[in-house]
Amino acid sequence: MTAMKKTTSKPAAKSPAPAMKVAPTAKPTVAVTKVAPAAKPAAKPAPKPAAKKKVVAPAVVAPAAVAPAVAPTPAVKPVATKPVVTTITAEIDIGFGNALYLRGEGAGLSWDKGILMTCVSDSQWQLALGESARPIIFKFLVNDLSWSAGEDYTVAAGSSVAFVPTF
Repeated sequence: MTAMKKTTSKPAAKSPAPAMKVAPTAKPTVAVTKVAPAAKPAAKPAPKPAAKKKVVAPAVVAPAAVAPAVAPTPAVKPVATKPVVTTITAEIDIGFGNALYLRGEGAGLSWDKGILMTCVSDSQWQLALGESARPIIFKFLVNDLSWSAGEDYTVAAGSSVAFVPTF
């Protein structure tokens, strides 16, 4: 058995004759003979549609904001305040097993109970006090019992000072 090839072909579509527009004329007085219609032109195959291309719309850009006629006042940034720390250092060797205290007024000091100073070396004691609006007045005490000799010490708030007290 032989295989038959099936062929499919589309019949050529005939396009209609173009419409002709006749301009109106006055009726002739002479007899008119009829003319045979013109032969139709051969039908051309329809052109293949072109491949569709993807069209990308351009991005829409928003118009720039228009500045107001009066410039706004710049925002004021808050300034971070640094805490005012007063550092008091005493340079004295008070012996092994003893501690140095500070009593006074201002920056959290009291004349009734002393604050323990930190031993930073064999003969150096230090205490950092917080903020104070007024000068700090104080005295050194060994073991919060024995007062240093002489007048009270006075320092300005926020300063860093060193003393050599005597007992």
